[in-house]
Amino acid sequence: MIPLSVLDLAPVGEGRDVAQAFAHMRDLARHAEQLGYRRYWLAEHHNMPGIASAATAVLIGYVAGATSTIRVGAGGVMLPNHAPLQVAEQFGTLATLYPGRIDLGLGRAPGTDAPATRALRRYYAGADEFPADVIELLSYFEPVQPGQAVQAVPGSGVEVEPWILGSSLFGAQLAAKLGLRYAFASHFAPAALEDALRVYRARFEPSARLASPHVMLAINIVCADTDDEARRLFTTQQQAFVNLRRGRPGLVPPPLASADDLATFCNPMEKAGIDQALSCSAVGSPSTVKAWVDAFVERHQPDELIVTANIFDPDARLRSYALAMEALRG
Repeated sequence: MIPLSVLDLAPVGEGRDVAQAFAHMRDLARHAEQLGYRRYWLAEHHNMPGIASAATAVLIGYVAGATSTIRVGAGGVMLPNHAPLQVAEQFGTLATLYPGRIDLGLGRAPGTDAPATRALRRYYAGADEFPADVIELLSYFEPVQPGQAVQAVPGSGVEVEPWILGSSLFGAQLAAKLGLRYAFASHFAPAALEDALRVYRARFEPSARLASPHVMLAINIVCADTDDEARRLFTTQQQAFVNLRRGRPGLVPPPLASADDLATFCNPMEKAGIDQALSCSAVGSPSTVKAWVDAFVERHQPDELIVTANIFDPDARLRSYALAMEALRG
């Protein structure tokens, strides 16, 4: 069976607060570990009321401390927002506390809007700085050399598994050039998926960290006892995406009474947009989800899958991950 992992944003639902979101996050991480998921990743976002994973490294420590075997990491740290040395120190600390369990996924998007980018006080001249920052960051995990002026303490000589994240050819090219693992955001930006995989695999250069290409693809899975119920639960994600595109991100909304009600929530153009953006989604009963995922894996041949499920009800979210693992393991 292909390894499955969890991508979480610590969603804050309508009528709930951040403390409850963190408690639900902890419960999901423990649940995922028991079910056999390989990794639990948190994604950095800022200035979004419905996403509480802004302090990503802090939450990684919280999840790692609440679990014992599952790998925990960032999917990812948005490097334009941070000094590479500080990221190395944070993840060097995490990997020292939880050895052999920490992943560091790196992205070049800010994960927020322009005002919040300015508030973060990191001013990027352009995308050309990202590769140099990645190289600098990774160098801090190497053993300290004689005369080295700056070192990460902790960090130097500590094992952290690095990944490059992407939704375009830029990340694919960089991951290939540096010989790093590559994770593609097909769960919300699938347009360049096939081209990015082709470029990454064709141009991959083996490194001391990785001998051959290794790809993880992100997908949405909403699994319930019936197709109709899963489609209803999925309306939470669809509504949230429409609200984001309207420039009105807010708390995570409850699902609509029926999937058919989505036609009254958004216009046909908006519906076409979310259908395209969320096309890498397995939504349905266990048999429906298994058939969709099997076809997706056959077509794209990933080494791993990472699953996100933006489901309003915490119990339904836990059950979705359990049903999906049972179906795909079977």
